[in-house]
Amino acid sequence: MKKPTKKPKPQKSGEKKNYKIRNWKEYNQALVDRGKILFWITEEAMRNWEEQEQTGRRKRGKPQQYSDTAIITALTLREVFRLPLRQTEGFLTSILGKIAPILKSPDHSTLCLRAKTLLVKIQVRPRSAEPLHIVVDSSGVKVYGEGEWKVRRYGLSKRRTWKKMHIGVDEDTGDILLGEVTGNDTADCETLTPLLNQLPASVAVDQVSADGAYDKRVCYEELMRRGVPSIAIPPQHNAKIWSHGNAQGPPLPRDENLRRIRAIGRKRWKKEAGYHRRSMAENAFFRLKTIFSDKVRSRTSSNQRTELLLRYRALNLMTSLGMPDAYIVA
Repeated sequence: MKKPTKKPKPQKSGEKKNYKIRNWKEYNQALVDRGKILFWITEEAMRNWEEQEQTGRRKRGKPQQYSDTAIITALTLREVFRLPLRQTEGFLTSILGKIAPILKSPDHSTLCLRAKTLLVKIQVRPRSAEPLHIVVDSSGVKVYGEGEWKVRRYGLSKRRTWKKMHIGVDEDTGDILLGEVTGNDTADCETLTPLLNQLPASVAVDQVSADGAYDKRVCYEELMRRGVPSIAIPPQHNAKIWSHGNAQGPPLPRDENLRRIRAIGRKRWKKEAGYHRRSMAENAFFRLKTIFSDKVRSRTSSNQRTELLLRYRALNLMTSLGMPDAYIVA
């Protein structure tokens, strides 16, 4: 007589979930491909390594020796392999000596100078034409100051500072669509408009999800101006109705969220509104800090911005190779 099989215990609230990957073979190969040099130094980059003179362009002097593509390639290698500028020059010189001997590596001074004004475009993989669900969030990275042990032992000092990373993540693919870098004195709500301005005018946005730091009038006014139909921003716990029922005009999305929270509770509202998909942005920050470090090495603000924007771009290239398809194990 067979013994009755034990039923899996129901998972308690707050208990850590266990996951299993369905596509381990493909994901394992994607992780291996991230370290291949020819993935980062493409044939197109080698063809456009030197800047070409453009006919009809009124610009004094001869073209720069290295194109923006070459500088982006070199600085991306620096971020991926966590190299100082001089070691980046030596690393790239040795690689080009094997695969393209006629090309030269930019020296460390050129990389530093060109990074100040480098235009970095965040690349994303092709997606469907369906409206976007964008998840917006911010996080900090350390610039200089004491380490964690000294802070715990003696407390903070005036020299400790950081940069803020602001990103907009595609809820469907997990790609970083929008990215900006500011100082630690910039409020999150101030960066929402610059982030959304990076979207092409033809792209439709179905929903924007963000945390309570974006519960400001300027954020709602911008999202309403763009015609975003669903806004998942939790009002603060002491929030009041902005526009009451006897006011003229349609009800404000924030007031509708607040009334719904009062009716069913904040926890159920978050589930109903899809607010928990905001974890996509938290996962992106975890990958950024795990793969590239939680610090920036550049000294100037302009170079720090370029450094972090290149990390956004490099992370999208990595995830385009393949991501895990996981499911919860009971």
